[in-house]
Amino acid sequence: MEFMRRKMKTIVFLNALVTVIWCASPRCNPEDEFLGRFCKEPEPEKPKCVDIMMNYCDDMSYIHTMFPNILGHRTREEAELGPEYLLLSVVHNLLNGECTPDIRMLGCSVLVPRCEKEKVLKPCRSTCEAVRKSCRHAFEGIEMAWPYFLDCDRFFVSDQEGCYDPLEGLRVTQEEDQASIDNTPEEPHTVIQFSYQSNTQMNSILKKTAAQCPEIATTYSIGRSVEGKDLLVIEFSNNPGVHELLEPEMKYIGNMHGNEVLGRQLLIYLTQYLCSEYLLGNQRIQSLINTTRIHILPSMNPDGYELAAAEVQGTNDPENEEAQNYYSWTLGRGNAQNIDLNRNFPDLTAVAYGRRRHRHFRSDHIPIPDAYWFDKVAPETYAVMKWIRSIPFVLSANFHGGELVVSYPYDLSKHPLEEKMFSPTPDEQVFKQIARTYADAHATMSGNNSERCGSFGSIGQDGIINGAKWYSFAGGMQDFNYLHTNCLEVTVELGCDKFPAEEELYTGWQDNKEALLTFMESVHRGIKGIVKDADGNGIKGARISVRGIRHDITTAENGDYWRMLTAGIHILTASAPGYTRAMKKIHLPARMQKAGRVDFVLQKAVVEPDIEEDYNIPSMGTYERFDPYNQFERYSIREQNQNREERQEKPWWWSYFSRAHGSAPTWLLRID
Repeated sequence: MEFMRRKMKTIVFLNALVTVIWCASPRCNPEDEFLGRFCKEPEPEKPKCVDIMMNYCDDMSYIHTMFPNILGHRTREEAELGPEYLLLSVVHNLLNGECTPDIRMLGCSVLVPRCEKEKVLKPCRSTCEAVRKSCRHAFEGIEMAWPYFLDCDRFFVSDQEGCYDPLEGLRVTQEEDQASIDNTPEEPHTVIQFSYQSNTQMNSILKKTAAQCPEIATTYSIGRSVEGKDLLVIEFSNNPGVHELLEPEMKYIGNMHGNEVLGRQLLIYLTQYLCSEYLLGNQRIQSLINTTRIHILPSMNPDGYELAAAEVQGTNDPENEEAQNYYSWTLGRGNAQNIDLNRNFPDLTAVAYGRRRHRHFRSDHIPIPDAYWFDKVAPETYAVMKWIRSIPFVLSANFHGGELVVSYPYDLSKHPLEEKMFSPTPDEQVFKQIARTYADAHATMSGNNSERCGSFGSIGQDGIINGAKWYSFAGGMQDFNYLHTNCLEVTVELGCDKFPAEEELYTGWQDNKEALLTFMESVHRGIKGIVKDADGNGIKGARISVRGIRHDITTAENGDYWRMLTAGIHILTASAPGYTRAMKKIHLPARMQKAGRVDFVLQKAVVEPDIEEDYNIPSMGTYERFDPYNQFERYSIREQNQNREERQEKPWWWSYFSRAHGSAPTWLLRID
């Protein structure tokens, strides 16, 4: 009986235990459904607001977020390992400080969205659209697509849907900063960031500058480098894109040698300065831009610069200064074909020397010999030659490094066996005046130290020198400008260090700013005017001659001309085929700040067949002949296409993401 009682108690206990276990909703295993067992998954834990624990998002106006976030990242760790967060961590460097922290905070509003009362709030679409409008150009400047997770329609909502402004905290800070600034009266001024830029960043700055000053600035490309980079020019004028009657045109060219970089930087800073100061009401800048058409090409050799910058960065060892100096003097000087662009222009100087034995020789508008096109012509040289021929430039300077001096034509010695022989042009006095304009306005260039850098020996005093007297070479750009067009160009050597340290850029700007402005203003020296026929129509291609100077200039499309001259008495002659000559005597005062106006009216005349305009000088072909056999088109364009096909390189910033966790963010690559 006792046995039976114990047995019944055991059965009851086991039944109760089974009932308890059965009611405990066992966890589901994969085989339960197959065996017909009943199981119940535990209800997932509801997401809760948690503290923001991501370093690059810790300055948001709120402190709580929730996972999964708007992009579907389930945990903070997953979000931190994604390419989206990686982009936010480097965006300041990629965009060179532009549009930050706006872009970073906008991205954080998607990665760590605001959480209130255990509910996620989405950021406002209006804020996203405003940031995208003001910052899209910065991404385009580095050839990066707008990030997908900043899609304003996809991840942001309207005000009616109950959104928040992710830049709210930033706006409060900016208002406080502005209030403190307002309480401290200060003259408005131009702000320039003195740092180096990549080629894409440089182009972005030029385009942004033109966008900030659309009424006085525009950008245009004159061609492409060997590796397909744009040779981008920014133009300043009160009517950009248009040649205005009697308004002189001048140009600046930098970085012809890729490893000589200070000129490139100065011209980038100059574009920002001109735009900003014009908007701030600087009367000097406004007067300059309203009366002059200014063209600035900061980099003629972007491929060489890229190589030089990479090498300098790679040899940035403070204990190995010799290596740094060696690299800055050699690598990146030539273009991607290793062509020295300042030896690649047609050697018209030798042609001019050959003409001297003719009684009535001229040293102007010398045609390009056909034989030139059968040598290797760099695409950068080709682009600049076409540019020079297409615009009636009056004055120009190209910037180099390695010395501190302004050199002027000729660069080729008049005696083939003399490497350092004074070899003046017919415009020697004018060129000396132009060169002194820059040197005297420079902070230190016109000092008496005749051996500043010691690279090529003594360079004389006053900071200027005849190019051939310094050292002789053929195929230079300034000689080509003078002998093929109306343009008078000088070469400005900006200092001993070809690739100065970044901390020296501000000093370089301060030393050269006044010289850059004064040189541009000097284009208004001399005379200007219009050559018309008896009916008042401008005559294109008429010649303006100055007695005693065997170098004529020609009129532009509408008959206007500019002739830089020194002070004194000059006898001018205007002539054109089919018209009688006209002569005038003028006096230019020494302190005359604006060009004197000298117009001519030419009468129709019968051309006598026995009179030859070229004075029996052997013909070299007409001036209009430019690449007559399409030699450049044949090999250069094909070579560029091959280079592009072979390279197919990712953008320079791709290395930031190539080793990111998971798949690479191809959504950052632009599809043109």
